[in-house]
Amino acid sequence: MATFTKASSTNLLSAPQLSVASTRISGLKIVSFSDSGRRNLPVSFRGLQISCAAKPETVDKVCNIVRKQLALKEDVSVNGESEFVSLGADSLDTVEIVMGLEEEFGITVEEESAQSIATVQDAADLIEKLVEKNTA
Repeated sequence: MATFTKASSTNLLSAPQLSVASTRISGLKIVSFSDSGRRNLPVSFRGLQISCAAKPETVDKVCNIVRKQLALKEDVSVNGESEFVSLGADSLDTVEIVMGLEEEFGITVEEESAQSIATVQDAADLIEKLVEKNTA
């Protein structure tokens, strides 16, 4: 899945005729642009950053680690969008989750990066970035 992040403050949709539709399928968000039959879309993609989300198996491993560290019951749903806070994690739990992730994936997470992790997906994306960096 690719996610689009706007890197500057310029207006992405510069014409009122342009419509954007988005659909969420199994946690993936699909965005389509429509210009009502016009050939030239008045959309500027300058400053647009595209990044890919973590592999499903990475997200699954992170879910399992979070579930184990927080001693969650089987009936509690944990997925990529799950926020640590909403699962009952405090700051100490979050540190323990990060330590579990470091051990499982053989990575080191800097304190600044660890503080930016709020969801399972955030953790999985960071892990893949660090693993890629370590293998490069």
